[in-house]
Amino acid sequence: MRLSRFFIDAPLSLGQHELPEAQAHYIGRVLRHAAGDAVQLFDGSGQEFLGELIEVGKKAVRVELREQFAGQTESSLQVHLGQGLSRGERMDWAIQKATELGASEITPIVSERCEVRLKDERADKRLAHWRQVAISACEQCGRSVLPVIHAPQPLAEWQAGVQAELKLVLHPVAAPLESHAKPQTLAFLIGPEGGLTDAEVEQAKAAGFHAARLGPRVLRTETAPVVALAVAQQLWGDF
Repeated sequence: MRLSRFFIDAPLSLGQHELPEAQAHYIGRVLRHAAGDAVQLFDGSGQEFLGELIEVGKKAVRVELREQFAGQTESSLQVHLGQGLSRGERMDWAIQKATELGASEITPIVSERCEVRLKDERADKRLAHWRQVAISACEQCGRSVLPVIHAPQPLAEWQAGVQAELKLVLHPVAAPLESHAKPQTLAFLIGPEGGLTDAEVEQAKAAGFHAARLGPRVLRTETAPVVALAVAQQLWGDF
C-alpha cells in the first residue's frame, strides 16, 4: 500500500506535532486514517519526515515524526513559467503539470487576448486555489519543494522584471529549443487561449526574449507548458 504523503504549511521537526485544522480534517474525516497509520510529511524545506498518527479525533490529529531525510532533489534547471491567464480548469491543468515537470516559479500573465480578468478578493481566492493545486501536485509527484506561485501580472511588467539566463517566448515561426545553449535559469512565456499578439511577441523580443517553437503544430495554452517544460528538462534538466 502506498504511504500517504502530505504537505504541512509549518516547520516540521522530529517529535510530536498537532496538525493544522485543514490537514487534520482531510486526514481524519476524508481519508479516514486511524491512529497507528504511517504517514510521510514535508514542509517545503526540502526535508521529508516519516511518522505515525498517534491520535485521530474529531477536532485534533497528532503525529509523531520519527525519521527525517532529504527529499527529492530539484532539477538543476530553474524554470520561471509566465503562463497566459486562462479559464478555470485550463489554468489549473497548466499549474499542476508545470509543478510536476519541475517549474520553480509560475506567474499568471495578463495579456491583450486574455478572456479572464481578476480583481481584488477574487484574485486572492484564485491565487490561494492555484497554490493548493501546486501543493497537491507536489504531494502526488514527490517534490519536496513547492514552486512559487506569483500573483497575476501584466505582461509588460513581468517581461521587464523576470530574471533568467535564457528567456524564450513560444512562437510557431522560430528556431527550435535545441538551437540554444544550455542555460542554468530559463524563463518561458506562453500566451493565453487567444495567443499573444504580434506586437506582444515583438515587445518580448525587445525585452530580451528569443522566439522558440516546439514543432509544426499549434498547441493549446494548457498543452504548451507541458511540452515546453518536458523538452527543456530533456535538453537541459533532469529527464
